[in-house]
Amino acid sequence: MTEYTPPPLPPPFNTTTTPPTLIYQGAEAHLYKTTFLTPTTHAALKIRPSKPYRHPILDRRLTRARILQEARCLHKLVKEGVSVPAVLGLDWEGDARNSNSDSASGGGGGGGGGSWLAMEWVEGEVVRAVLERWERYVKDLQRTTGEGVVMDKEERKVRALMKKIGTAVGSLHKAGVIHGDLTTSNLILRPDSHGQAESGDAAAGASPSLEGEIVMIDFGLASQSSQDEDRAVDLYVLERAFGSSHPRAEGFFEEVLAGYRESYKGAGSALKRLEDVRMRGRKRSMIG
Repeated sequence: MTEYTPPPLPPPFNTTTTPPTLIYQGAEAHLYKTTFLTPTTHAALKIRPSKPYRHPILDRRLTRARILQEARCLHKLVKEGVSVPAVLGLDWEGDARNSNSDSASGGGGGGGGGSWLAMEWVEGEVVRAVLERWERYVKDLQRTTGEGVVMDKEERKVRALMKKIGTAVGSLHKAGVIHGDLTTSNLILRPDSHGQAESGDAAAGASPSLEGEIVMIDFGLASQSSQDEDRAVDLYVLERAFGSSHPRAEGFFEEVLAGYRESYKGAGSALKRLEDVRMRGRKRSMIG
């Protein structure tokens, strides 16, 4: 099996003094950490490579539509004051300019990059990793002190974090945007002015910090919608993410819904629809 080689970087990122660092490779996009315009402006670069198995004209249309939809959603959310990365620049044509002649003759195009989106780099750690570290700490604490010990301080901390997550989702839906893939991997806990505990704190025996601001990332599946059904599905996906990845934090999910309700006036109808979505999800699980 040959090792996968990412497609060439598009200009101007193929000429930067410090080459972009690949930090995530997904089915639809590659994410790099790089700089944009100036050496001190850190940025997240999302590249949607061309798909050689698709017809080149269809591939360009799909890639362009998806990258523009993501950029529009982010731009709207920034204007509404929602905590998301700001858009720094984008190119929806990618290498299509260099492959028009190939496409016209039915070829697959010559380049590998489809389109790119440069966004503000958000410092912090994904909530998934933060909660995993907190759950390990709580597990060790319970093992040494006994399962019956009530850890009020730790419970208050995680409840506050869950409520902040709900507030962030409420501000998202209030702005008329649906995330489409709300999981704890797409939420970043950005350190506040008081700082944030390092990842080694739990190993050293200290209680992990859950302080900071919730920033939502990865809007590749986002859309603009005012439908309660879409909002309820967003919440349901997040709830399922907690159920599958964070068993100790799952019991505090009502705090997410409380924060959502307080930050978004239309929460009542969306939460009512959530009950219907849950019912359909349970039926689907029973059928298989």
